[in-house]
Amino acid sequence: MSEATLTPAELAAELGVSTKTLMNWRWQGTGPRYVKLTPGRSGRIRYRRRDVNAWLVSCAAGAAA
Repeated sequence: MSEATLTPAELAAELGVSTKTLMNWRWQGTGPRYVKLTPGRSGRIRYRRRDVNAWLVSCAAGAAA
């Protein structure tokens, strides 16, 4: 069974940000972990669902319920 992955466009739509924002986060090292499927500047990027979920948890503010 393969793991669920998202394209940058899919993740951007889900988070309500632009794909350029995701690109900036990758460059700054502040966004969710990603997998680069092909080399080079325009390599294909995918985000694993579990990495996105972990990143969202790490961004949560406030006390735990």
